[in-house]
Amino acid sequence: MFEDLKPHLVELRKRLAVSVGTLFVMFFVCFTFWQPLLAWMLEPLKLVLPPESSVIFTALQEPFFTALKVSFFASFIISLPIIFWQFWLFVAPGLYENEKRLVIPFVLFATVMFLMGASFCYYVVIPLGFEFLVNFGGELFTALPSIGEYVGFFTKLLFGFGLAFELPVITFFLAKIGLVDDEAMKGFFRYAIVIIFFVAALLTPPDILTQFLMAGPLILLYGVSILIAKAVNPAPPKEETNGEKEYEDDESEEDL
Repeated sequence: MFEDLKPHLVELRKRLAVSVGTLFVMFFVCFTFWQPLLAWMLEPLKLVLPPESSVIFTALQEPFFTALKVSFFASFIISLPIIFWQFWLFVAPGLYENEKRLVIPFVLFATVMFLMGASFCYYVVIPLGFEFLVNFGGELFTALPSIGEYVGFFTKLLFGFGLAFELPVITFFLAKIGLVDDEAMKGFFRYAIVIIFFVAALLTPPDILTQFLMAGPLILLYGVSILIAKAVNPAPPKEETNGEKEYEDDESEEDL
């Protein structure tokens, strides 16, 4: 059994090495620009902070580790096309020749959808969510957000939205290999709604508005994913399925 898995493990190690190597190189490039990158991350917060508030750090090592977090997150975003490309190359041996040619559309579409999710979070969700959080109890408290906690929270939100927007890409891949079809996704819709709102509650600030701002696009993307599954792997018509079942029943009766 191990001998059968060995070629796959070697291939996985090769793809991981390329992905990690790309991240490593991009990290050092981004580290030289960590200050403008951090300024870009802080922009939504500064727009809603009161004049008497400011961003602080509470530990001596916090600014340095914050610079590392910012550089790593930026390097991850820049490396996305290579990461998606390596993922496709890993699964390509199990695909048909015509499916292997989809590598460029897959890499392009997966990268664009992640960036769309992150952009929607940055320009829509974060301003509304941060304004609510900063102004909540503003008469009683003075906002002094820690830079390390803020960057961690910020990157978590952007990564969560970017990953959530990959739903159509994941659906396309699963439909292409025959694991899902449009009827299965329609039947799972009510459970998907519950999962979507649960994920939105975990990834967004604890207010209803931002949760709906994540859940709404995800529900829309789920509908788009149903259309994608129907185009790639449509479920067989019910009449055909019923006809086959009746034919099988007739054969069983003749055998008896």
